[in-house]
Amino acid sequence: MITKEATVLLQQIVNGIFIGVTYALVTIGFNMVYGVLKLTNFAHASFYMLAAYIAQFIAAKFFMQSGISWWIMVVISVLLTAALGASMDILALRPIRKKKGAGITALISTIGVQTMLNNGVLLVFGTVPLMMVDPFDLGNIEFGGAVIRNVQILITSLAVLLLVILSFIVYKTKFGTAMRAISQNPTAASLMGINVPKIISATFFVGIAAAAFAGVLMATYYQRVDSLMGASVGLKCFAAAVLGGIGSIQGAALGGLIIGVAETIFAGYVSSGYRDMVAFIVLIAVLLLRPQGLLGKKEIKKV
Repeated sequence: MITKEATVLLQQIVNGIFIGVTYALVTIGFNMVYGVLKLTNFAHASFYMLAAYIAQFIAAKFFMQSGISWWIMVVISVLLTAALGASMDILALRPIRKKKGAGITALISTIGVQTMLNNGVLLVFGTVPLMMVDPFDLGNIEFGGAVIRNVQILITSLAVLLLVILSFIVYKTKFGTAMRAISQNPTAASLMGINVPKIISATFFVGIAAAAFAGVLMATYYQRVDSLMGASVGLKCFAAAVLGGIGSIQGAALGGLIIGVAETIFAGYVSSGYRDMVAFIVLIAVLLLRPQGLLGKKEIKKV
């Protein structure tokens, strides 16, 4: 017979895995950009939020009236958001990269884009949280005493599928090979015939598409969109990236899962009001004990 304590723990782990895979999606997109450019994109989580607002707008205007498919809504919102992410690189970051020693300038530029997106959302959609339509009514199942919503299974499956696809893109395609070549030496990659600016912009497109997809999934699950949803996710995914190994695709997935499970267990056994601090405790511990992360490698710089 399963005890009540075991059931509670299982429930927290199930919820943690569900949240963790969405963190992993956002973190992988963040790591892809960092892996290529060694650039911390502070605007990354704002695109997560923006995709949710675009999806909510499409759903409110067209879903109920014309019966547009939820899948079409997801595709449109993700593609629009990813295109805006690539545009950020083309318009704001690419001109900066042409100048020597422009690393800090590019970093500040991403903060500027983040501020523009956050304030633009507030200007267009207002400060009041918006309700997202629920296209699913899938019910629940019980496993070991824990209640699992079928929509959680669906969203987790979609997230895991996208994680696998992204890993395949990075490690098994010419595009992924070009990305990794640029991360090692952009000049040498250019001499080998790789269109470096095009690959970098495409990396922004793919990475932000992953974050956008996660944003739409979470907005659909919670049936709510608000302007602060990207802030906490962005900080947690930065912690997940450092935990797993910043720049590592597998590390991003592992870090996201660990942060998600640790957060929900802390909320269940200690306090849900302080769950957001778990990611920062983990971040500080990793920086002190293993700065390169669980799956990261120490960089040896030759002088």
